[in-house]
Amino acid sequence: MSNNVRPESMGRIAAPEQAQAFIAEQCAALKEQIGGKQVLLALSGGVDSSVVAALLIKAVGRQLVCVHVNHGLLRKGEPEQVVRVFRDAMGANLIYVDAADRFLDKLAGVSDPEAKRKIIGAEFIRVFEEEARKLDNIAFLAQGTIYPDILESGPVKAHHNVGGLPDDLKFELVEPLKFLFKDEVRVVGKALGLPDSMVYRQPFPGPGLGVRCLGAITRDRLEALREADAILREEFDKAGLAGKVWQYFAVVPDMKSTGVRDGKRTFDWPVILRAVNTRDAMSATVEELPWALLHKLTARITSEVPGVNRVLYDLTPKPSGTIEWE
Repeated sequence: MSNNVRPESMGRIAAPEQAQAFIAEQCAALKEQIGGKQVLLALSGGVDSSVVAALLIKAVGRQLVCVHVNHGLLRKGEPEQVVRVFRDAMGANLIYVDAADRFLDKLAGVSDPEAKRKIIGAEFIRVFEEEARKLDNIAFLAQGTIYPDILESGPVKAHHNVGGLPDDLKFELVEPLKFLFKDEVRVVGKALGLPDSMVYRQPFPGPGLGVRCLGAITRDRLEALREADAILREEFDKAGLAGKVWQYFAVVPDMKSTGVRDGKRTFDWPVILRAVNTRDAMSATVEELPWALLHKLTARITSEVPGVNRVLYDLTPKPSGTIEWE
């Protein structure tokens, strides 16, 4: 049987006791595989990398070295949450790299979505490589590969995990979640004590807000996007929609329109809100939000976010639109 085929004897992990059995089994296997050496993990704060980190901390403690690269394109509060949960609460051996200026300088003036993706991916690999070269006794590279990644694109999904590292960085892979589906990963994450905000984190593109700040990214428009997105998430939580809508987010296009604020003419950006439900991401329907919620979102965003004078709601299903804008 291939090493990348889920064992037929492996049952579904749906209950806490099943998750605990999986954790115990994996901890024993990880201790045997890693021994006394160190293992490196790129910790994004997403569901998969967070669960791998928590599992490895339980198995080998500070032999795990986590590298969290803040590329300046994360949502509001996410880098701080990674540090708070893993370094402060779990005692992880965590390296935090603030590379926001480096990434944003590289992206300056770049408007093509694919070019932005390539720059972000390549720069991430460079930063991660630089940090890896500073470390001694690293023999293993942990990745948040899950079973759908293997089914869709082979053993390593380049846009999801750390791919493209130089040949002279010779690491043995550690992939403890590679036979799990996403819902099983979440059950394991809960059993490991991770907060719901991480375990049930929405799908978030690898380039982060870089593909929601449409066109060439500017720092002021990126900050407006981050603040508008935070308001959207806060109001969805209050309305009880956070766990009922598959994905919701804001985008800010590279355009302006005329508006009025405090009796004076403005020429500012619009914020476009999107909320969709889907089973497989191949098609998606638009969530029918209450008018009261849309009015509240509009009032808060236009009054609290500098540089914004309009709020729009995207009513386009997939198809004909895609879930993301870029």
